[in-house]
This record gives sequence, structure tokens and C-alpha cells, in this order.
Amino acid sequence: MSEAAAGRSARRPREGAADGAVPAKQQAIVRALAGDDPTPRYLRLAGALARLIETEVFLPGDAVPSERDLAQLTGYARVTVRNAIDELIRSGTLSRRHGSGTFVASRIEQPLSVLASFSADIESRGGQPGSIWLSRELARPKPQESMALGLGATDSVIRLTRVRTADGEPLAIECAVVPAAILPSPDLIDTSLYAALATQGAVPAHGVQRIHAGLATLEEARHLGIPPGSALLRIERRAFLGNGKPVEFTVSAYRGDRYDFVATLRGEAMGPQP
Repeated sequence: MSEAAAGRSARRPREGAADGAVPAKQQAIVRALAGDDPTPRYLRLAGALARLIETEVFLPGDAVPSERDLAQLTGYARVTVRNAIDELIRSGTLSRRHGSGTFVASRIEQPLSVLASFSADIESRGGQPGSIWLSRELARPKPQESMALGLGATDSVIRLTRVRTADGEPLAIECAVVPAAILPSPDLIDTSLYAALATQGAVPAHGVQRIHAGLATLEEARHLGIPPGSALLRIERRAFLGNGKPVEFTVSAYRGDRYDFVATLRGEAMGPQP
């Protein structure tokens, strides 16, 4: 059967199956694809799924049918279904979890006014933070690290590079650097860097962050499970002890489809108003 003919079969569940035998959400997909439409099929399927998400047929965190199931349900070719799913992942509507499937994305609002560790933030949302370690080492500081932490060429730092996860989903790539004089060994870090700093009596008191937009490289995309060229939020953070001494320099790449960074603004005093 050609895809053109097969596409017409997407207007109803497969013959011989009573509506009750087809899950309600799959029935909704079939209904959303009903009718004639000259739009390319991958965009048509992507649009149908997006509308079902907007109307809360699928809720944040819900799994969507697999590529194979969608192909069987709609009669579309697997490559057509894959292109539709990739389109929704690029737009941030869906997220892919390695080994688990594809889910409706729920965006995370991160306040810019709070200095908190990734682990503490995810735990406060009821999630389970985790790390995929890429490297952790005792090393000499790079020039940018020396400037950020006020170190000399002969000083040492602990450099920690990892993929940060929440409930198994990769959300960010993080490279954190702290002076070895404060944290002497990378083996002291389990999940939370700030928890390890607390054991040394060196909890950051305040910090400064710089945020700019970027696109995922091939390596970043591979670690985060997103298409290359996807939107990222690149963040540089310097944190300080209460006495003003630099304690942390971290460069992170957060998934733009999952994160919104939110700032609270106050108006300047304008004097009496007419």
C-alpha cells in the first residue's frame, strides 16, 4: 500500500478493531488526522500531536506512542513519523529520554534570584537528581578559570564535568571548577557540589550569572539526547563566600526546550506621580 493510500486509513482505527479496543489517546490521534489535507504528512502529524497537547489530551510528562505504534496507527511510513517527532522535539513540545521513550515536555522555571545547586533545585520539585560523569580531575587552572577564581598559575583546582539529569532525563552539561585549597579531592563529590562544599564550611553566599543563547554541537546533542543545532542556554556562574572569596566557577549548557530562567523585577522609584 502506498503512503498516500495508507494515510487515508489514518482517518479511523484499523478495521476489525472496536473503538473500545483502541486506547482513547490513540483514537484522539486518529480523529485529529481525519479529513483531506495537502500539508506534508510529517507536519500534519506533528500539528495533530501539538493540538492534542495544547488541549490537554496529552499532559506534561505523558508518554506518546512509539514511532512503531504511530506508524501502525496512522499508516504513515516510519520515516514520516520520525520526522514529525523530531520536529516536536526541536520545538520543545516533546522530549526524548534515552531508553525510555518520548514524552510531553514540561518546562522548568528557574528563578535567577536564588543561588541553589542543581540537585537541591530538582529535589525541591519532587524529582530525583543525578549525574553522568564525563570527567573529574585535580588539575592546573586554565586562564579563564584563574581569572574567575583569582588563582595563580601554580595553584590547583578540582574540575568536574558531567551531564546533569532529573529522573533519568539529561537536562544540562556542567563543568564546575573550585579551588583545590577549598575542596581538596574530586572524590568528595557524590551528587551535589554544594553539599560537598558544605562539609568544608564553604557554602556559597552569593553569585553572579551570565546567560546567553547558543546551539547544541554534535557532542552536546549526543550527551543531551537532542538534535544537533537545538537551542541551548549557556550560563557562566561565579559564586563567592561571605567574605567575598571566589569559591566556584561553573560553565553550563541547559536545554532550551526544558528551561525558562525567570527574574523578578522591581520598578525604580519615580517620585510623585501626576
